[in-house]
Amino acid sequence: MHKAYIPYRATGYFSKLICDYLEEKPSLANFYNRFPSLDNFKGQIEEKRANYNQASRSVLVDALQLQYAGVQLSKQTSLNLDLLRTPDSFTITTGHQLNLFTGPLYFLYKIIDTIKLTKELKERYPEQHFIPVYWMASEDHDFEEINYFNFQGKKVQWNQVKKGAVGRLPTEGLDHVFKVFSEALGNTDAANEIKRLFRTAYVQHKTLTAASRWLVNELFGNQGLVIIDGDDSRLKQLLIPYIQKDIFEHTPYKYVTETIRSLTALSDDYKIQVNPREINYFYLRDGLRERIVEKNGTYMVKDTDLKFSRQELEKELRQFPERFSPNVIARPLYQEVILPNLCYIGGGGELAYWLELKQYFNHLRVSFPMLLLRSSLLLVDEKQAKKVAKLGLTIPDLFLKQSSLINKKIREVSNIDIDFSEQKKHLEQQFEALYELAKQTDVTFLNAVKAQEVKQKNGLDVLEKRLLKAQKQKLKDHVVRLTELQNQLFPNHSLQERQLNFSEIYVRLGQNPIVELSKHIAPLANQFLVLRI
Repeated sequence: MHKAYIPYRATGYFSKLICDYLEEKPSLANFYNRFPSLDNFKGQIEEKRANYNQASRSVLVDALQLQYAGVQLSKQTSLNLDLLRTPDSFTITTGHQLNLFTGPLYFLYKIIDTIKLTKELKERYPEQHFIPVYWMASEDHDFEEINYFNFQGKKVQWNQVKKGAVGRLPTEGLDHVFKVFSEALGNTDAANEIKRLFRTAYVQHKTLTAASRWLVNELFGNQGLVIIDGDDSRLKQLLIPYIQKDIFEHTPYKYVTETIRSLTALSDDYKIQVNPREINYFYLRDGLRERIVEKNGTYMVKDTDLKFSRQELEKELRQFPERFSPNVIARPLYQEVILPNLCYIGGGGELAYWLELKQYFNHLRVSFPMLLLRSSLLLVDEKQAKKVAKLGLTIPDLFLKQSSLINKKIREVSNIDIDFSEQKKHLEQQFEALYELAKQTDVTFLNAVKAQEVKQKNGLDVLEKRLLKAQKQKLKDHVVRLTELQNQLFPNHSLQERQLNFSEIYVRLGQNPIVELSKHIAPLANQFLVLRI
């Protein structure tokens, strides 16, 4: 495989906040703990060891072993579960929604990053143990975000009316989805393996959590990946003191709001990913996940008749902590409370909201993890690579807006010079003499000269655009080939990794892509990878 890198900022697909973070701009230093480098993990290990106790380890491992009941474990995952009890074991964590059949390609990239980073850390710090963890976002209730994936330009969708936490949803109806998907796959060996994975996961398991755990374990279990489900009463026992501070003292609301003000004061281009609420927990039951709100001392569950006094809600929390589900602001705290975690690996949007949380963590004396942007890839097959070469495109060219790409290449291949820069420069020189003359008369003549210069420059712009348009028509075949290629590489004018499902790459390659991708993904590379497959 041939690979090349491009800076994240140069792709045009990453926010200023994330690009500034990756470049370690000093103004952002107060919003994170340590920047992810192998050397910096030494201090992170020492800090987390001091802030994570053995009792929490025992609760964590006991809960995980119960969650894994009935799941066939690889030797490495079984070993990692045992290692988690020891004080020299630490986790590297990523998380994601329970998208149908893993959803977009970057789901794989996150987990590959997580596994590879643990291996790099083991080489640097051999006396410690590093365990890759995938956190299943089983409590999310946005069914419309996870009920589909794309395959060969078409949406494979699970059409159901569902409410409540998605992880608890029964897999009814997915047998029909399997039939539709199977027809599109064909009968190659790779297609049949994809069918096996889908059928076993979603037809033979009763809930979406169970299906997702089986599938991810099947794909990554041999690498020692540990899968955790936060929808667990034992784990939420550890969270009770923090839930109380959120609901009754509004702690995250105060500190995150203050951090957001500080962050946005640095740049108008820093867009806030999420805003805290006064209460950052949902009330969770089967078929129900609704916000808890307070009004005049009464705590209510939105869009229901459920009401609690403070004393009643405190009792409910002590007896049924599993009924309290964190939102996007509170979930990171939950993760860091229950795991001996050193680093969280996420996408640009995720890291943007993590950067809002540092002050909140500091106040609660919970170690803030290192934040690592997951790898981003553009996969280019042999046929596409030949087209790139034939059209004379560079790697940066591929990431241009489509109109900019077409204009740039038409100018390059045209036998007519479409660039009127020289004419504009010559025009400016002519007007310099007129300005000197105008200074000797009055201000009205000077203004007239300025207006005439603007008019003539605008006229040149119009002529340049008309000439470019004419050349586009003349070189229509070139434009079509450029457009088709870029649409293949950036479907829906978006990053490929956000549109394609791993099954499409699996079928295209005729083999599982995870092994090959793992050879080339480098979690600490800090650049966008373009990989020829």
